[in-house]
Amino acid sequence: MAGRIRDEDVAYIRDRAPIDEIVGDYVQLKSAGGGQKKGLCPFHDEKSPSFHVTPSKGYFHCFGCQTGGDVIAFLMKIDHLTFTETVERLADRLGYTLRYEEGGSSGPVFSAGARSRLISANAEAAKFYQEQLNSPAAQHGRELLTKRGFDKAACMSFGVGFAPDEWDALTKHLRALGYSIDELETAGLSKMGQRGPIDRFRNRLTWPIKDISGDVVGFGARKLASDEIDQGPKYLNTPETPIYKKSQVLYGLDVAKKEIAKKRQAVIVEGYTDVMAAQLAGITTAVATCGTAFGADHIRILRRLLMDDDAFRGEVIFTFDGDAAGQKAALRAFSEDQKFVTQTFVAVEPDGLDPCDLRQQKGDLALRDLIARRVPLFEFAIRSELAHHKLDSAEGRVNALNAAAPLVAQIRDKSLRPEYTRLLAGWLGVEVEIVSAAVAQGIKARPRTGDVSEPSSEDNNWRPDPHDARLILEREVLKSRLQEPQLFTGTLWADIEADAFTHPAYREMRKTIDEHPQISHTDIADEKIATIFTELTVEPIRADGKPTAVYIESIVARLREVAISRSIAALKSSLQRLNPVENEIEYNAAFSALVALESTRRTLHDLALGGL
Repeated sequence: MAGRIRDEDVAYIRDRAPIDEIVGDYVQLKSAGGGQKKGLCPFHDEKSPSFHVTPSKGYFHCFGCQTGGDVIAFLMKIDHLTFTETVERLADRLGYTLRYEEGGSSGPVFSAGARSRLISANAEAAKFYQEQLNSPAAQHGRELLTKRGFDKAACMSFGVGFAPDEWDALTKHLRALGYSIDELETAGLSKMGQRGPIDRFRNRLTWPIKDISGDVVGFGARKLASDEIDQGPKYLNTPETPIYKKSQVLYGLDVAKKEIAKKRQAVIVEGYTDVMAAQLAGITTAVATCGTAFGADHIRILRRLLMDDDAFRGEVIFTFDGDAAGQKAALRAFSEDQKFVTQTFVAVEPDGLDPCDLRQQKGDLALRDLIARRVPLFEFAIRSELAHHKLDSAEGRVNALNAAAPLVAQIRDKSLRPEYTRLLAGWLGVEVEIVSAAVAQGIKARPRTGDVSEPSSEDNNWRPDPHDARLILEREVLKSRLQEPQLFTGTLWADIEADAFTHPAYREMRKTIDEHPQISHTDIADEKIATIFTELTVEPIRADGKPTAVYIESIVARLREVAISRSIAALKSSLQRLNPVENEIEYNAAFSALVALESTRRTLHDLALGGL
């Protein structure tokens, strides 16, 4: 078994992996000037981007949730990988062969990496399934696809395949390629039967499920046999594996992500064939969940892609069947989807047709029209509730008001509540004041919840406020030292007084820099100081244009001037308490020191002005 990855290989990966490209697979980044890029943070919900990336330094930092680090830290956190898995994944991307060290062995051991093996096994399985779709045994599968409106070109485009009606066809194929039983079981491709390993999917059509970067991480499979022959579920998905988390994957996102970012629109459908139908009909932003309800993790994925300039401006359109189950799903989206609620819409086909059936029966235009006729999710949720009541009677209207007013009260965007209050009054045929009172009562009864939980003051005490005017100069000097160390020539940095940095975190950061002149993230053991490091490394310097040596000298001089001014004030206070007759030697020494400090302060003052 391979051991620890060699340090020089880790350093190579860290230095060579393009952090902006890798982060860009998950977050839409836009230029923020000064060599910086920014986007919506993938680690917490926000409406304005506070997530910054500095490609030249290889660091990222979110000024909202304080998450930061290098490219390895980013992938570890966002994809829930171990350190080794992350380095292996980056090595695969760079085409670099890692070297491993066995404990007690002097020579390196070569390994493709655990995650890489699982990805590779899934990719080979996808190829196998696609080839099997052209076999005589898959005739019934091809016929079903044809009936659903998908020709051979469409199936090839989406990688549709066929799992043979055999116990271990795929398992044998992958074993012949060198994959172990443990790897196939871990990947969710095989499972143990009574007589050994067998295929997880048999006699089913298969769809490869890819992560946002395009790697095959699992499969969705539709059974072809009758319920009498196959008592299994109609759709069967890969189980949770180290590389497949169904709550964090959207089918079709790998091909739709660019269009989603470009059009600022995402269409959520319910199945693999619905994604195919929508994409083929020209709705290139269609994606689907994989055997699970649309949840918070899916919301976060889409929000990262739907960022425009400094705010979230996109729209998310849910398509649901017109039946009771579809309406229930839409209402569940209402209760869960308050993260981008003002841009959320619902498109419901009144005849109960799913997108695939709609395209098959009425054509591509009908499917595009369905999306065009979307209605706001709030309106749909409220009207769906009203449909349960008889509005032609006083009792029915009162019951409807009592049921619908809490829905209006749930709207977190306060600016929208009055408008929906007026709309509800119109739909019910009652006075606006009556509805307003009912909504107000619902707001009082509703638990107060924010979009993002506030961190405790204890957690925040250690971190200096980036906007504290008293600390801005200290922060600017530290940023400059970390981002432009080559401009700190001679003894410029060493000459800064020990008490120049007043905040404990800044003092510790200065101490760490002194201990590691060529500092990097890996040099810092303290997690809080590491956070400050990445924050200061990615935050733009306040200079007009690219920082110059003159600018650096001026801010250092100003910082030192402020520090010496504090020392002068303290020395003057001490002199006032000394008797020049009784303490002549001590007094004269202090007075001489004061004169020297005043001289130094004036020199620094002139230097500081020179940079303006």
